[in-house]
Amino acid sequence: MFVHKLRCYYGFLLKHFENCLLWLVAGNALNCLFIDSSGFQRYLGFGVTNLNGATVKSYKQEGFVIDERGKLKRFNRKKLSRKRCGSLRGRGWKYGSGFVDGIFPVLSPIAQKILSFIQKETDPDKVADVLGALPSTHASWDDLINVSVQLRLNKKWDSIILVCEWILRKSSFQPDVICFNLLIDAYGQKFQYKEAESLYVQLLESRYVPTEDTYALLIKAYCMAGLIERAEVVLVEMQNHHVSPKTIGVTVYNAYIEGLMKRKGNTEEAIDVFQRMKRDRCKPTTETYNLMINLYGKASKSYMSWKLYCEMRSHQCKPNICTYTALVNAFAREGLCEKAEEIFEQLQEDGLEPDVYVYNALMESYSRAGYPYGAAEIFSLMQHMGCEPDRASYNIMVDAYGRAGLHSDAEAVFEEMKRLGIAPTMKSHMLLLSAYSKARDVTKCEAIVKEMSENGVEPDTFVLNSMLNLYGRLGQFTKMEKILAEMENGPCTADISTYNILINIYGKAGFLERIEELFVELKEKNFRPDVVTWTSRIGAYSRKKLYVKCLEVFEEMIDSGCAPDGGTAKVLLSACSSEEQVEQVTSVLRTMHKGVTVSSLVPKLMAKSLTVN
Repeated sequence: MFVHKLRCYYGFLLKHFENCLLWLVAGNALNCLFIDSSGFQRYLGFGVTNLNGATVKSYKQEGFVIDERGKLKRFNRKKLSRKRCGSLRGRGWKYGSGFVDGIFPVLSPIAQKILSFIQKETDPDKVADVLGALPSTHASWDDLINVSVQLRLNKKWDSIILVCEWILRKSSFQPDVICFNLLIDAYGQKFQYKEAESLYVQLLESRYVPTEDTYALLIKAYCMAGLIERAEVVLVEMQNHHVSPKTIGVTVYNAYIEGLMKRKGNTEEAIDVFQRMKRDRCKPTTETYNLMINLYGKASKSYMSWKLYCEMRSHQCKPNICTYTALVNAFAREGLCEKAEEIFEQLQEDGLEPDVYVYNALMESYSRAGYPYGAAEIFSLMQHMGCEPDRASYNIMVDAYGRAGLHSDAEAVFEEMKRLGIAPTMKSHMLLLSAYSKARDVTKCEAIVKEMSENGVEPDTFVLNSMLNLYGRLGQFTKMEKILAEMENGPCTADISTYNILINIYGKAGFLERIEELFVELKEKNFRPDVVTWTSRIGAYSRKKLYVKCLEVFEEMIDSGCAPDGGTAKVLLSACSSEEQVEQVTSVLRTMHKGVTVSSLVPKLMAKSLTVN
């Protein structure tokens, strides 16, 4: 009887305390409160029995939580997840954005200090010492997750790895799926797919449930590494976790497409994924269409970008500012400035305000079309509308004037950029260098390269290749060889473009022996000759009308697995000195489109040519 009364009294206290807590939640706008049931037992001094009189086992790690609906729930502290309890700011992280609906993290003063420290420090031990001094509280966890998300928005992948690896390996915090997702994303961006893969395995071994973001980020990591087959395996893995192909979310498909876009040469594969997405009745979102419009734009297929834009509107999918920017860029790459301007007007009719990226894309369209003053008008309009030009805006203007041969105007824009406190980058110097290179002004080009070094912008291989090309066009072979020697001994090493320039220059000058030396040298350095290399080599013999030698080099090219292009056909035809040779070359080129092995026909052509000669 006494025990029964005590049980009733304990139940009364618990119910009364629950009501008090509910009042606290309503009065103080708290999200949740935790109750330690062991505290009741310590206070009352006895264990609780059930209705049958048996003692209920007491678990020290158990507690209660009042959720947002005011319900009292029991939880195990060992299984406490940041997604289930405490502040939920970390839960909103999503692939492709900072937080849900694009809400960016609001950093506390402590988080600001952590962010500032992490961005400067690269030593894992020092990072561990500083982060280890943080108290093991929910507030510290929120700060760490918010800092990691902010680092992701800033594309500081190494810093994310430092923070999240510390959480995972050395901290007292219980990591959650968000932490794993951030790490998989960071490793994927750094092309370290094996690390991303091992994290996924660890996530499963820790008995966490992968989210759609987890699969999306893993697929993207594989695609960026060129491992499309493994990306497909991830889709099979999703099905093993009871996700049918028909229910694969748009997030996964978008990640698949974006990962393929990040690596050149996967355009067709990305288009196939987009078509599969529609076959599986997964409705494309605005982000999906933006990716595909950008994909076709980069492939110089602006008509397909326009077709997708029309399809998007017909499916009641609302375009955003990124859609119009991608579309303007698509037309800009082909110099279709009138069409780009139509899209610009449509953007404004839809109630969107152009930003600096849209203005830059429109300026680029006029630049590529050869209308530098049209680009200048857009530049002035942007300033008039209160949109501040950025470094890219000035670079576009330098390029626009340089393309048109107005190198003085290009330099004036360059100097204005410096006057405004915008530090010129490597690209800024390269565009100015290109402008004076077209004017064959060696003195000015050398001064620009010198200025780069003085400003702490060390010339890279691309800059040195430009100087090589300039010296070669002017016949200054001694200076050209000097730069090549510097590249062999300096920090900027030669690449395949370096050898392409040298072979082309020496070929035009008729130095056939030097061409063969360079060709042997690039193979010794494990460079794979591309179509430009082979075509330049054939072109050197073509200028001498050495038809048989051209066929020999052409056969080498085919045997190496390099496919000829229109430039190759042109130099082969220019080597011909009779109608019969023209017919022979034409027949070989035609077979390339019929699936016939070209290399089997070249020896026959050479035999015929030798007989005729």
